[in-house]
Amino acid sequence: MTNASKSLTGKPWRVVYTRQAVKDARRLARSNLRPKAEYLLEILGRDPLQSPPPFEKLVGDLAGACSRRINLQHRLVYQVLPEERTVKVIRMWTHYE
Repeated sequence: MTNASKSLTGKPWRVVYTRQAVKDARRLARSNLRPKAEYLLEILGRDPLQSPPPFEKLVGDLAGACSRRINLQHRLVYQVLPEERTVKVIRMWTHYE
């Protein structure tokens, strides 16, 4: 899956999804969290480092990735690949499992 959106400068950021993120999207579709996740994905397509809403840079196994809250428990975890102008969505459910 890919989704091309335009950034504020008019250049597109491509949003791609890992297999796990696609599975997580199915879970979101069954929950009431889908609208919030879609809102965050829209922001990532425009500018993955835009704040607000706030994001945090992750450490440890997910070093180099960023995280934004979908709700108190679940996070949208992604990696920004600026040279490819791509945002890779890694997870869209809890990253604590």
